Amino acid sequence: MILTKGLRKAFRSGAGRRAATVDAVRGLDLTVEPGEIFGLLGPNGAGKTTTMRMLATLIRPDGGDATLAGADLRTEPGEVRRRIGYVSQGGGTTDGATAREELVHQARLYGLGKAEATRRAEAAVTAFELTGFADRPCRGYSGGQRRRVDLALGVVHRPRLLFLDEPTVGLDPPGRAAVWAEVRRLRDDGMTVFLTTHYLDEADALCDRIGIVDQGRLVAEGTPDQLKREISGDALSVGLPEVGAVATAARAEAALAALPGLHRMEPGEAGELRLYLDDGAAAVPRVLRALAAAGVEPTELRLQRPSLDDVFLARTGRPLG
Repeated sequence: MILTKGLRKAFRSGAGRRAATVDAVRGLDLTVEPGEIFGLLGPNGAGKTTTMRMLATLIRPDGGDATLAGADLRTEPGEVRRRIGYVSQGGGTTDGATAREELVHQARLYGLGKAEATRRAEAAVTAFELTGFADRPCRGYSGGQRRRVDLALGVVHRPRLLFLDEPTVGLDPPGRAAVWAEVRRLRDDGMTVFLTTHYLDEADALCDRIGIVDQGRLVAEGTPDQLKREISGDALSVGLPEVGAVATAARAEAALAALPGLHRMEPGEAGELRLYLDDGAAAVPRVLRALAAAGVEPTELRLQRPSLDDVFLARTGRPLG
């Protein structure tokens, strides 16, 4: 659905002798498959929004190539616009208009006749659960209500690909949950969704795959679970009895040394052993069997998975947050 090769964009900053070129996006290669939610994750200033604005034909790339829904970004920008929807971070509602009026107007802008535009607007009001406020001016909407209207505006013309720039910025937890539910519904209905976010929990919970960008470059790409497993696997803390602690720890270490998928083993806090494994959940039964064979009864097993912030730290040397 999206394929980019070497996408680049630079901006001039300052004036006169202080003028400088800032490379916002530096040779970005991305692949987004049909029917998935793909998230571009990174700190502010990493190049996320610039990438999205290029793909949505709002700014021209300085170099590289891209195709979106089968249309070439450079030679067919008009066709790209017909095949995509775009929801900006700031939204697109007008205070004095109602949601229904906005939806009809948006559909008419895509060339639909008045009757079909009205029908599409009514369908969107139902699908996005806007009925209770669709005929009130947008100025009275909550943040979550406005964002649902923004989503409806982005898809009223039934695009194959939807771009969402920071879709939940400024929303409270219920508002974020409502937007997440709508995005999943769009994906389940067959739409491809490309979103930018700097929220780790949002990328982890919502996206089928993610790309992590830093200083205009892609530093990691894959499913959240794949990326977290790549850096060090899971960490399994094994609590050991205090009685005969030294001898017990030695037996436990010997019993677990040949465990399949074990990267390393080191002492933890309060007499624990900390195991770093490819798949901690699958390893738990093997750990218990090995310890039982060695006559060691653990006091506790605690599985900890790496986070996306751990992934960013491993790839860039600093935390994302």
